[in-house]
Amino acid sequence: MNRLALEDIAMAPASRLGTLSWVGMENIALPLQVVGQGITGYASAGVSLDDPTARGIHMSRLYLALAELESREISLVRVAAVLEAFLDSHQGLSQGAFLDLSGEAMLKRPALISPLAGWKRYPFALRCRRDERGFVATLDLTVGYSSTCPCSAALARQLIQQAFDEDFTDMPISREAVRAWLGSEQGILATPHSQRSQAHLSVQLANDQDELPLIALVDRTERALGTALQTAVKRIDEQAFALANGQNLMFCEDAARRLQHALREQPGIDGFRLRVVHAESLHAHDAVARSEWNWGESAGCA
Repeated sequence: MNRLALEDIAMAPASRLGTLSWVGMENIALPLQVVGQGITGYASAGVSLDDPTARGIHMSRLYLALAELESREISLVRVAAVLEAFLDSHQGLSQGAFLDLSGEAMLKRPALISPLAGWKRYPFALRCRRDERGFVATLDLTVGYSSTCPCSAALARQLIQQAFDEDFTDMPISREAVRAWLGSEQGILATPHSQRSQAHLSVQLANDQDELPLIALVDRTERALGTALQTAVKRIDEQAFALANGQNLMFCEDAARRLQHALREQPGIDGFRLRVVHAESLHAHDAVARSEWNWGESAGCA
C-alpha cells in the first residue's frame, strides 16, 4: 500500500502576520544529574519566531535535542550546545533560543556537632538564552534557614530582667541562687520568636563558567546567615542550633545585607538579585527584603 506524504501544517503560511518572542514547551520531564546526583528534572524549551509569515516552529526538534542532556551532569557547555541545536534546526525562523532546567538538588549536610548527617533539598533553576548578543545563564536557588527576631529577643530579655528584680527584691543574692533561678522556668519566662525563612537567589553566571557553582553558592549562603536548617540531630546539635540563633539575630534586612556582601565575593558571578522571606511566627504575613547588584535586562531569560 502506497502511503501519501504526511502534510506538515506548521509549514503553511500564517493567516495573520507577526513575530513572536517565545514559542516552545514547558514542564518537559527530563532526568538530569546535579552534583553527581540523579534527579527528576524539568525543562522548558523554546525559540523566537522571527519570520512573520511562518505559522509555527518545529517543537519536536526542540524535544529531541534535549536528549543530549538526559541523565548527564548539567554544564553550561552542554546547555549552550543544545541551544545551538535549537537554532540550527530553525534556520530562517528563529534568532533566539531559550532553555530552562529545574529540579531539586539533594545535598548531604552534617549536623553541627555530632557525627550525624542527613539530606536536604535545594530547589534550583538554570535559565539560559542564546541570541545575537551571545549566551547568558542565570542560576536560581532557594536556601532555607532559621531567623530569630532581634526585637522579640530584646523584649524577652527585658521581661527576664523584670522577673529577676521581683524575685530577688528581698532575697540575698548568691551565685548559686542566681544559677538555679536561671535554670528554672520561673527565671527564663520569655523566649524570642523564630521562623523558618528562605533566601531566593538569582545569580548571573560569568561567561567562563562551565560547572554549576551550586554547592559553593549553598555553602557561602549558609555560612553568611549562620543558621542553616538542620536534618538529623542529637540534643547537643539542637543546643548548638539554639546558640547559633541567639548569636545571629536577624531582621529580614539584616539577612539581605549579609547575603549582599557574601554574593559580591562569590567567584564566577557577574550580578545577582536576591529576596529573603521570613515567614513570621508573630504575624499572619511575611517579612521580605530584596536587593540586587549589577542586574539588568541582559541578566533575565525568557
